[in-house]
Amino acid sequence: MTDVAVKDLRSVSPLPRELLLRAEGDLTGYVAAVQRIIDAVRDRGDASLAEFARDLDKVSAQRFSLRVTPQEMRAAYQAVSPEVVAAIGFAADNIRRFHEPQKPMELIWKEIGPGAFAGERCLPIDSVACYVPRGKGSFPSVVMMTTIPARVAGVARIVIITPPGPDGNVDAGTLVAADIAGVTEVYKCGGAHGIAAVAYGTETVPRCEKVVGPGSPWVVAAKRLLRDVIDPGIPAGPSECLILADASADGRLAALDLGIESEHGPDSSVYLVTDSADVASAAAQELSQVWSRMSAQRAEFSRSVLSGAHGGILLVKDLAAAIDFVNDYAPEHLQIMTAEPLAILGRIRNAGEILLGKYCPVTLGNFVLGPNAVLPTNRAARTVSALSVHDFMRRSSVGYVTAAGYEALARHAEVLARYEGFDGHANAVSALRTRLLQSASQ
Repeated sequence: MTDVAVKDLRSVSPLPRELLLRAEGDLTGYVAAVQRIIDAVRDRGDASLAEFARDLDKVSAQRFSLRVTPQEMRAAYQAVSPEVVAAIGFAADNIRRFHEPQKPMELIWKEIGPGAFAGERCLPIDSVACYVPRGKGSFPSVVMMTTIPARVAGVARIVIITPPGPDGNVDAGTLVAADIAGVTEVYKCGGAHGIAAVAYGTETVPRCEKVVGPGSPWVVAAKRLLRDVIDPGIPAGPSECLILADASADGRLAALDLGIESEHGPDSSVYLVTDSADVASAAAQELSQVWSRMSAQRAEFSRSVLSGAHGGILLVKDLAAAIDFVNDYAPEHLQIMTAEPLAILGRIRNAGEILLGKYCPVTLGNFVLGPNAVLPTNRAARTVSALSVHDFMRRSSVGYVTAAGYEALARHAEVLARYEGFDGHANAVSALRTRLLQSASQ
């Protein structure tokens, strides 16, 4: 595998548009196969999930239950160290404390005019499925990032769907995180078939109103194909990250942090963007040491990303060009390693998450800092926000008008209704209503 190359773009303006592309941008190669999976789950329910567990998840266990049992939940605590349990509890507390202030009041009123009131009523959605990946790692962190804000919002039914391992079991850390988060429904189905299961419901897996959580292009494709059946949540595909660095940055630290999101898998997208040739060179030289401290699989993932079409080191003419690229790229994660990161913050318009300074690598945001690490990908950060309590709630507008407030509103409403040609609208606030109201009060 070729080592990372420094792409010298100091004389190129604007930067090539192909640098903005991600692996999930073109799902053409997945759609047909995913549609067949969706159709099978819709038509054959649990039987198809059992087949996909065997054929796609490679489950070889003779006895396989789709729902995690209470016994499996309890046994999970024996399969992970007390240190891991404590770390999950620590992270869960920070994530909960970050999200609790996001919850709005149930009813907010404002007096628009004398006798006229308008407001919003905020209620949790009825059910949500939280997708937790498994294929390239174990993700108790995703359990916490998806389920805890749902719990804070007050969602009545929260379920987890996640791929089983070859032994037919769910990752133990995932189950511990689910238990700490207060979620008891965990189902062993991942990938496109898991998304289809919660979209349509099966004999065992409940149909849900919404599904949230990051996933592979298979998961992203299933969400897109099923968007008319289930709310697919924010677009959260393969991992991506930009590190923005100026001449003050330590290239070795930048290299260390390039290893974070690039180790997720070959479909990730990760760049160091800098206007310093020295930083770019130091980072490129240090990467071999970074990879030497990773497992063979993680190092291979990272190399494939940082030497491929969706990653590497970009050397640009100045910091303004680097910031322009960041805003155009709209990354899932942005780490700013500059002399004055707070001064740069005001110039960033598009990013799912912004982490400031050399003491705040993406690792902290992904696990323990508190802000949600389920973030929009594939440039969706231009219009979409990080997962939050708001994603698990819906708002209803509320209006209330008294007899004293009616006349002024009705007069103007009738004028507008007549202008737009809506007779029914206009008649409902005309003298016809006034006469009926008067007769009813006599």
